[in-house]
Order: sequence, then structure tokens, then C-alpha cells
Amino acid sequence: MFFRRDFTPISWIAVFLGNPGLRYEYTRHNAGFMTADTIAKELGIKINKVKFIALTAVVKLGGEQVLLVKPQTYMNLSGKAVKQAMRYYKVPLEKVVVISDDVTIPAGKLRVRRRGSAGGHNGLKDIIAKCGGEDFPRIRIGVGAPPHEEYDTADWVLSKLSIEDRKLVSDTALKAAAALEMMIMRGIEDTMAEFN
Repeated sequence: MFFRRDFTPISWIAVFLGNPGLRYEYTRHNAGFMTADTIAKELGIKINKVKFIALTAVVKLGGEQVLLVKPQTYMNLSGKAVKQAMRYYKVPLEKVVVISDDVTIPAGKLRVRRRGSAGGHNGLKDIIAKCGGEDFPRIRIGVGAPPHEEYDTADWVLSKLSIEDRKLVSDTALKAAAALEMMIMRGIEDTMAEFN
């Protein structure tokens, strides 16, 4: 028996930011990876194909073929993997959705944006620098601000989530997955209206 392969082209890329390795599991900076894992679990797939210095999978979301990307370059060099994937599949920047953590948003909250600056996030900064600008949608997952001003932000985002915050961020990852699907299906305006 012959099986037909789906040759529908990739029309969207979803990039989930985080740092690879057990050392960074359940850290605030890995909220993007947590969202990818949530989507994989919901769809019953694995994001494990090594391509573009990343772990990848192709899924149907919102009726479109979507490349899921977990860069394995470490956060500060995320743009390298994204640029390779964009170039290979000829996907424009406005159809690259980046899912990341955000310390300016309380844990458990979600914010969807059409575009914007890096806001001090090194993963976003590298994507902006390497991929042609700020004009890509993003889904930002709140991980909360450091407890006091003297607390180093880098130490904060690389620290492990408390059990309580891990639950909040996991629940928000489910919302982020739904926001991603809605964005692909109905566009950014409807998604912002629904989730912001």
C-alpha cells in the first residue's frame, strides 16, 4: 500500500524561545519551551526533528502547515535558527510567531502583540537583528518581575519557577497555544481582542 505524503508548503513558523538542557528546565526563560511542550502533548506529537540548529515538527494548526521550532542555540543566538528556517521555507517575517517569557507581565498573564521592540529580551533582540526587523507577531507569557530592584534580571529569568508559578505558567502555556492557533486561523486583531 502506498501512503500519500502531504506536500502542502509551510506557511507559518512558530518559534518557542528557551535554553536547551535539563539545567534550564522550568526556568522563567523557558516559558516558550513549556508552550511548545504543551502543544506537542495536546497534539500527541514530538518536537524532535533536528533541523536549523533547532528541534522541529510540522503540524496542521488552524488549517495551515506550521513549522514548530525550539532553537537549540541558547537564547542569545535564537535568530540564527529562525533565519535559517525562514530562508529555507520562504516564510515572511510577519508569519513568524515568537512565543517567549516576559518579566514585565505578572505570572499567569498573556499578551499578544503584532510587533515591537525586544524590551530587553535577548532572544527577541537576536531575532530582530538577524531576521530583518521587529515586524513579527509575538505571544508573551508573564513570568513576573524580580522581587526587588537590586535582583539581577538575568539571574531571575534563569532561576527555577516556584511550584505555584510553574502551575500558573503551565496554564498560561495552554492559553498561548490557543492564541497561536487563533492567530493563524483568524488573524492578529481577533487574537489580541480575545487574549489581551
